[in-house]
Amino acid sequence: MLGMVFTEFMEMVEDRFSPAIADSVIESAKLPHGGAYTAVGYYAHEEIIALVVGLSKQTGIPVPDLVTAFGQHLLKRFSEIYPQMFASHTSLFSFVASIDAEIHREVRKLYPQAQLPRFTVLEIEERVMRLAYESPRSMEALAVGLMLGAAEHFGEQVKISHTAGTVEGRPATVFHIDKNT
Repeated sequence: MLGMVFTEFMEMVEDRFSPAIADSVIESAKLPHGGAYTAVGYYAHEEIIALVVGLSKQTGIPVPDLVTAFGQHLLKRFSEIYPQMFASHTSLFSFVASIDAEIHREVRKLYPQAQLPRFTVLEIEERVMRLAYESPRSMEALAVGLMLGAAEHFGEQVKISHTAGTVEGRPATVFHIDKNT
């Protein structure tokens, strides 16, 4: 997993909770390299899971809620760091539909070793989108947070739900994004 994900997670923990909690989370996770992350490094995704579980134990906030909040934080940071990835889009659906073809292509240029999830638009209408998410990491809560962050970025209110499904015979999570809220 990209080091930027780890550095941003620790920044969110420091900002929303405290530097002391961030230090305590790192210490309790007993990470192989002591939790020293660089934005350009690559780390096992199990490490981010250990950090989130540790934060959940410290704060009492459920893991999925923390991961969703982190997704929202991460989307905001992406919009600040990579505004060009947002410039040609005026809506959440336009942005989400471009993830694999445009955004992930650009991410791979910057981070060739990145193992990115796959997003397939199954249906798109004016107020509803169905989207398949495929990832061996099963980080649906992060995807929800990123989509909620993107909705906020584009000034839209949405309701997002998901169920287990398949795409071309492969297991996937199917997101239903509804602007009818």
